Amino acid sequence: MGKTGTDVAKNAADMILADDNFVTIVEAVKQGRNIYDNIRKAIHFLISTNIGEIVIIFMGLVLGFKSPLLAIQLLWINLVTDSLPAIALGLERPEKNIMKRKPIDSKKGLFSDGLWGKIITEGIMIGMLGLMAFSIGNKYYGLEVGRTMSFVSLGLLELVHSFNIKSEESILNKNLFENKFLLGSFALGVFIQVIVAIIPKFAKVFKLVSLTKIEWLITITISILPIIIIEIQKKINGIKFGKRYDFEDGVKIRNKTPA
Repeated sequence: MGKTGTDVAKNAADMILADDNFVTIVEAVKQGRNIYDNIRKAIHFLISTNIGEIVIIFMGLVLGFKSPLLAIQLLWINLVTDSLPAIALGLERPEKNIMKRKPIDSKKGLFSDGLWGKIITEGIMIGMLGLMAFSIGNKYYGLEVGRTMSFVSLGLLELVHSFNIKSEESILNKNLFENKFLLGSFALGVFIQVIVAIIPKFAKVFKLVSLTKIEWLITITISILPIIIIEIQKKINGIKFGKRYDFEDGVKIRNKTPA
């Protein structure tokens, strides 16, 4: 049929191979699944951290506190700790078992399989931990110290939480150094967040005060709690929903996360 027939065939086809290699189909499916996963991770991170910011302000007012964070402090946290990790999560490499999963039902939404529940739960966790830092600082050291502790801790909480979003598996089973973009965004975020709090000229702009060693210790301890909490949750989920077995190269392997 010549060139016209070829064009008709292309228009009618669901898929066109440009290199005459069927392996390309497998690679395309793999990349498609990875893109889908990374979109979910970025959305998971962004919404959960923003819910955390809402929770800390809302619960602080409900409990009768003065605002735990000022507007300029919230804007800074959104700029520094929300943007870079979300972009880095969108650059995650495909997981090893990504092609052993069942195809995703096209009727399912992006927030299916309990994603909404995880987002809300983790957002509340981040908000309450930030509020804890504010409460301790406000009660024992004064309002300005409380706001400084909540500002620093909330930024660090969100940066730390980005590693929880990295995979459904325990981070102890993952190579944390494979995504250099995520490591870079974490290091840069922590550096900037700390610099803003300790350099007087920057601290004055954001209405922060210097923290003592004990105040820094409390703030940092609270900031790493999401790793511990989410790791416990993943362990409980593994026990509750059981363990799934797959086959890899003809050998039976155990996947430690539920399907």
